[in-house]
Amino acid sequence: MALKPLPSKPQNYFVDFIGEPDKKNYEPKFNLIEKLFKNLQEKKINQCKLKYEDDLKDYYRGCKNYEEDLKKWEIEKEKVIKANQHIEQNFANLIKVLEETKTEFYENQKKQHEHIEQLKKEYFNKSENATIWYFSEVLSLSKYPDYFPSDYEVFYNSNTGMLLVDYKLPIPEDIPNIKGFKFILSKNIIEELYLSAKEIEQLYDTVIYQIILRTLYEIYMSDKAEAINSVVLNGNIEKIDKATGKNVQATILSIQASRKEFLDINFEFIDPRECFKKLKGIGSAKLHTLTPVLPLIQINKEDKRFIESRSVISSIDDTINLAAMDWDAFEHLVREILEKEFVVSGGEVKVTQASRDGGVDAIAFDPDPLRGGKIVIQAKRYTNTVDVSAVRDLYGTLISEGASRGILVTTSDYGADSYEFAKNKPIQLLNGGHLLHLLEKHGHKAKIDLFEAKKILSQQKEKK
Repeated sequence: MALKPLPSKPQNYFVDFIGEPDKKNYEPKFNLIEKLFKNLQEKKINQCKLKYEDDLKDYYRGCKNYEEDLKKWEIEKEKVIKANQHIEQNFANLIKVLEETKTEFYENQKKQHEHIEQLKKEYFNKSENATIWYFSEVLSLSKYPDYFPSDYEVFYNSNTGMLLVDYKLPIPEDIPNIKGFKFILSKNIIEELYLSAKEIEQLYDTVIYQIILRTLYEIYMSDKAEAINSVVLNGNIEKIDKATGKNVQATILSIQASRKEFLDINFEFIDPRECFKKLKGIGSAKLHTLTPVLPLIQINKEDKRFIESRSVISSIDDTINLAAMDWDAFEHLVREILEKEFVVSGGEVKVTQASRDGGVDAIAFDPDPLRGGKIVIQAKRYTNTVDVSAVRDLYGTLISEGASRGILVTTSDYGADSYEFAKNKPIQLLNGGHLLHLLEKHGHKAKIDLFEAKKILSQQKEKK
């Protein structure tokens, strides 16, 4: 907002231009006739006197009005000055906010660039998480009609250089059925022309083959680090079964293409369907029938050990001794509190079936491209120091599960040998203090009293 100009100072017309009437200027001047007649002289004297008095009144009236105008001017000037001061202050505040925002923007930009550079470095080192992130971004940039699904899952094996993509495809109902318009002069209307059922089926099959080949092409053309040796692409669909009204998911085609054989194709002259067959892709001869096929390679995303989780954390307060909790409830508590940590990055934590055999108590799936992946979790509701053997067991489980990290949570603590073993390994040891801190961080309080817990657990054992 621009500053307001100060109001012009009022002028006193009578003082500045006319001045106070001078009585001498109103003295009568008689002509020859008026000199001969006294009554004419008196009349003129009265006229001059009245003129002087009227002009004097006008003068004082003007002076009074000027004083009033001057007061109004002073008031208006003060308002404008204050308004301008307010505008200047607001402007200064905006400049300050702008500078702070600018600083914050550049700091965030710097962090983002550093993050991207780190991801780039990880990708060129063929890190699984960074490679998954990179190709997820590549696929997100593919432009398709808004009414086509845009959903996919990417998995990468750094040992084999294989990228597996589960890609959701459109169904025949997603294909537009209008092929043109016709103007009927006699009716003065525009009539829509529709594709026949056979034309839609042929168009659908062609579109699907093109999507598959285009996706493979985009992946290989974007692979600057040459991290991908082969790509397995599963084309999935999702539809409503009209017979049952239920949602049905199925894989209708699957293809595996190595880098060399795919990049050796001259795409300028190919027929999409014949190219798909040449690459030994599998699928129904008529894709529009949505006939399910068995994928060439499939990632098992469901672990049969997972059980339904239950909420424990809501019943926790500062009177609850975590070291004396039921061991099953303690595992669910650990899942809940860790999920609050992982959910920030879109992760989830699942509890496995109770076994009490030192196996996996929970598994976290963290999509973060740098520190994420599959994470195995073990919960130890102990009143004594955790033995190093438990840490060794966790490391063995981590390797056998193919996890990227392991977390061991206990109500007690670890010995020096445990910390030494975990050193330089993807293992995180959380003791009772860490657990209480996490609870408090997310708005919950509890306590850990190992001496009290020993007594309680001993009494419970005796009762049994």
